[in-house]
Amino acid sequence: MALIDTALAPARPAGTEPAWSHAEFEAQLLGKGKGYHIHHPFNVMLNSGRATPEQVRGWVANRFYYQIAIPVKDAAVMSNCPDREVRRGWVQRIVDHDGTDTDPGGIEAWIALGMATGLSREEITDLRHVLPAVRFAVDAYVNFARRAPWQEAVCSSLTELFAPEIHKQRLAGWPEYYPWIDSAGLQYFRNRVSQARRDVEQGLALTLDHFDTRALQERALDILQFKLDILWSMNDAMAARYGVAA
Repeated sequence: MALIDTALAPARPAGTEPAWSHAEFEAQLLGKGKGYHIHHPFNVMLNSGRATPEQVRGWVANRFYYQIAIPVKDAAVMSNCPDREVRRGWVQRIVDHDGTDTDPGGIEAWIALGMATGLSREEITDLRHVLPAVRFAVDAYVNFARRAPWQEAVCSSLTELFAPEIHKQRLAGWPEYYPWIDSAGLQYFRNRVSQARRDVEQGLALTLDHFDTRALQERALDILQFKLDILWSMNDAMAARYGVAA
């Protein structure tokens, strides 16, 4: 009888589907991981040891533009957020990247990575190698964080859900694949394994609590897809410039 009743029930109007539980919503967010740039051919090449020194350097130099944009993005989140407790937690992200008097931070660690690959500090920091399409993608992300409600900007950070795995892959494979890179230069990846987990806990909790209707939850999935597309398009640009090994 239940099946008959269900079949005869009128169709639910669009947008009125029940909200997913936190567990279901989190599973939907995690399902987006199949589109993470770890699966992009350029990243697959890097993490399987098939990249040339020029390709490695090109990737590091272009990703530096993303690294220096992260604290700017996080400052934009904070500037739009009236919640003191959220800001007190979120500010750690800026500290992680910009550093302190006693900890040089993630941006400096990325410069060290670039120098370990053979780039000079000057050519990393003056952005001479950054491709126009990479600039466009990163700038679009920062502009989104500036203009969107702060909860949506928080949601866009959730590509961090998938980041620890890619850092672990690099730490496991790069010393063998690229012995010409000083292992001290990989410190950025070591730092981010634990930092990303902490950041995920905060960002995920805020997202699960705020996006509490099906319509909002589907909006959150669209936002996360937007961020995934940003990262993917950066890799498209680098693949077009530096090539991808067969």
